[in-house]
Amino acid sequence: MTRHDNPCTRCGACCASFRVDFARDELHSEGGQVPDALAVDLGGRTCRLRGTDHQPPRCAALVGRIGERVRCAIHEWRPSPCREFGLRAPLGIGDDACDRARARHGLAPLGG
Repeated sequence: MTRHDNPCTRCGACCASFRVDFARDELHSEGGQVPDALAVDLGGRTCRLRGTDHQPPRCAALVGRIGERVRCAIHEWRPSPCREFGLRAPLGIGDDACDRARARHGLAPLGG
């Protein structure tokens, strides 16, 4: 599957449905890759991607229109929860969490 036929590049529902918490050591300033400006400090060793605790949630790094064409502005540097999302599904898309996120935005499930 190429980037052009990957449904995730048209969807983005997961980036506008869930809270994204991650370990502070994933921040650039702590030796990781996530840009510090996109993190909200939750105290202790945990951060949250900016925008994902809003109602409705929408990651500040998401660019585009959900269900049409989107991209992650920090795809190379995204935190572990984003990297791990959908890994249990074939081709990494269409698992239960993906289907729930898509339903929140009026999109049909990808799962078979």
